[in-house]
Amino acid sequence: MKYELTDDTISLYGHTLHRIKALKDIPSRGVRIGDLGGYVESVNNLSQDGNAWVYGSAQVFGNAYVYGNAQVYDIAWVFGNARVYGDARMNGCARVFGYTRVSGDTNPKESVKSERKKKNSDWLA
Repeated sequence: MKYELTDDTISLYGHTLHRIKALKDIPSRGVRIGDLGGYVESVNNLSQDGNAWVYGSAQVFGNAYVYGNAQVYDIAWVFGNARVYGDARMNGCARVFGYTRVSGDTNPKESVKSERKKKNSDWLA
């Protein structure tokens, strides 16, 4: 396992998010065993594989998933059914939500939203 959920929690729109703690070094991300990261709602929000990491006050919740080599930091949020992967970096006060997919070597600094036509009521799943 790459990280564990801690008892340090915050509540956000009815979601309880846990701060993460590194269980192994991730040298390419500057993460060392014991370092605290950002907040996720569950282990289903951040892959235990690869080098993906959530830093500082960043938050990932709902059905959102961060994986590969992606990084989410500062006060960025990834939520709803969004996916952030590849070498993508989400930072600043960026909000990625809906059915958005962010990948590759991208670094959006503003909010990104994508909705399905038939069902958009679960954007904050």
